[in-house]
Amino acid sequence: MNRPRGAARRLLVSVLAASAFIAVQAAPAPVSVRDDAGQVLTLAVPARRVITLAPHLAELVHAVGAGDRLVGVMRYSDHPPAVTQLPLVGDAFALNLEVIATLKPDLVLMWSSGVNPRQQQRLQALNLPTYDSEINTVEGLADTLRRLGKLFGTEAAAEVVARDTEQRWQTLRATYAQRSPVRVFYQLWHEPLMTVNHGHLIHQAISACGGVNVFAQQPMLTPTVSWEAAIATNPQLVVTGAGRDEPARLEAWKRFSRVDAVRRNQVIALDGHLLARMSPRFLDAAQALCVAIDKARRDGTRQ
Repeated sequence: MNRPRGAARRLLVSVLAASAFIAVQAAPAPVSVRDDAGQVLTLAVPARRVITLAPHLAELVHAVGAGDRLVGVMRYSDHPPAVTQLPLVGDAFALNLEVIATLKPDLVLMWSSGVNPRQQQRLQALNLPTYDSEINTVEGLADTLRRLGKLFGTEAAAEVVARDTEQRWQTLRATYAQRSPVRVFYQLWHEPLMTVNHGHLIHQAISACGGVNVFAQQPMLTPTVSWEAAIATNPQLVVTGAGRDEPARLEAWKRFSRVDAVRRNQVIALDGHLLARMSPRFLDAAQALCVAIDKARRDGTRQ
């Protein structure tokens, strides 16, 4: 039996309306986040082609489950290994704007402290959506992970790694922060001698481990200090982030046998890439630092 023409027309209209509703529901919605410069960034759809202007930012993209969106990275980006196969868009001294434009990114993640102002101005001329990241705390790291998850539409994956970061940090602080203090000199560089102040993420790791950063009150984030000043603090532990394959950067300390750290053989190298990069792997390095500080603490108690 044939359906009446009017009923058929109403059925067709209903099907089309339902299809349109489903299409609207399935379409990605615009996403908006506020970056660390205080600017609101809005994308019509979650980012699909991203360029990162710092090694740690490439790590963060992978951490939130969006590694397949990376199309270009900065020199020295090396984790995870897959990023070493991507086009290079510059280094700390200069950006290759031609390469950046050719890659057609719909999102640029920038570490403003790692890109000089003149290069930032040149980048602005390309009029690309840019998220300015400046992570100075572990809490800020977790928050950044969540914001990046929103920009990529990977909120669930980002939330898992953000919570893990927060929980590991809380556990580390609860375990070590209240133990007896240990004077720590962190050697960021050896010629000239450079360290970190209270504003640096490395300082937070030292404090979380129950250490005392001997140059915490310096006004500069990464101050240059004299050997005389460093020795006068009489650190119980000297740590460099040069890496285990470059112990020569610590050789100069052997001249000062009266310094507690030298006398007790507490002059060590840790993985500087982990400790200095603002990514979830920072927690691995912080744990290693806590173990080193705890060893110096025990050795000091025995002597």
